[in-house]
Amino acid sequence: MPELPEVETTRRGIAPELTGHQATGVVIRNGRLRHPIPPDLEATLAGQRLEAVERRAKYLLFRFSGGSLLVHLGMSGSLRIVPAGLAPEKHDHLDIVFGPRALRLRDPRRFGLVLWQAGETPHPLLAHLGIEPLSDGFDGRWLHQASRGRKTPVKLWLMDAAQVVGIGNIYASESLFRAGIDPTVPVGELGPRRCARLAACIRETLDDALAAGGSTLRDFVGSNGSPGYFQQQYFVYGRDGEPCRRCATPIRKRIMGQRATFFCAHCQH
Repeated sequence: MPELPEVETTRRGIAPELTGHQATGVVIRNGRLRHPIPPDLEATLAGQRLEAVERRAKYLLFRFSGGSLLVHLGMSGSLRIVPAGLAPEKHDHLDIVFGPRALRLRDPRRFGLVLWQAGETPHPLLAHLGIEPLSDGFDGRWLHQASRGRKTPVKLWLMDAAQVVGIGNIYASESLFRAGIDPTVPVGELGPRRCARLAACIRETLDDALAAGGSTLRDFVGSNGSPGYFQQQYFVYGRDGEPCRRCATPIRKRIMGQRATFFCAHCQH
């Protein structure tokens, strides 16, 4: 599933190209996503100016003059800017047309979301989200205070969007390796120093992933169709049985919260 760096990479590709432009049409080829695309979306968007493209957690927010279009890429979705007349391929379900160009949603598995929220009120899906890990407020002090008394393994706590948003399986595993923290340790047992180190490593990992254009997993590509390359820098994710890049100990894999977790038993203790 696209995580924060993949969604932010997409946002950064789209925003400078389409912000300030007027939507001139909508083409819905298959509206049956995780929730149906609003059938009146064309009537809603036609003539509205795109004022900003923002991100909240793993959601993209297209701020129009009359409200916001909320987009989630699901497990296999991608957004590309294409010529408006370009023939669609099999899984190209939606075009939002801006004159000669269109923002095209491709989603082979159809687990994505495209929802409209009128006015300034935030969509209910955003109401209970936690802190942004790239925000100024996210640091070791916040992490230490927020996790006191919690017995949840630190890996699972980081992946809880009610606590911290946008850190999925890949970047939780990679951040914990960089911080030298066992993913099974209860988050409430981390002291101030380890919380500070973990917060710094989360930011470092996400920044490195953004610089590499995200990770190519399944069908992820950026808004221009280019793949991300951060997977070439993985320390642990998907490398079970391979030697640790730091100490040569074989990387281990275990299942936590029904997700594969990768770690080095020597470097993370």
